[in-house]
Amino acid sequence: MIDVASESLLRVPTEAAKVFPGRPNASTIWRWHRSGVRGGIRLETVVVGSRRYTSREAIQRFIERTTAAADGRPFSSSPKARQRAMSVADAELDRAGI
Repeated sequence: MIDVASESLLRVPTEAAKVFPGRPNASTIWRWHRSGVRGGIRLETVVVGSRRYTSREAIQRFIERTTAAADGRPFSSSPKARQRAMSVADAELDRAGI
């Protein structure tokens, strides 16, 4: 979830498209927000007044999640979920003697 107090907000789709690598079309930004990609991964947005915003940090999270999905790796959507995943991975490494 976007923290409006600490994240750098960008207007959707105009400013957000300029930040994404490859500068995707505005309709692509809207589709990523509305429908998502790769199993429902959606670009996080917030509404302030009558305008929709995303953030640089939300774009980073979106890219990380879609990359993980494309690589066949599980992705975590929260710090707690990431911590659980790291604990499971550590346990697997311990069992393997690594």
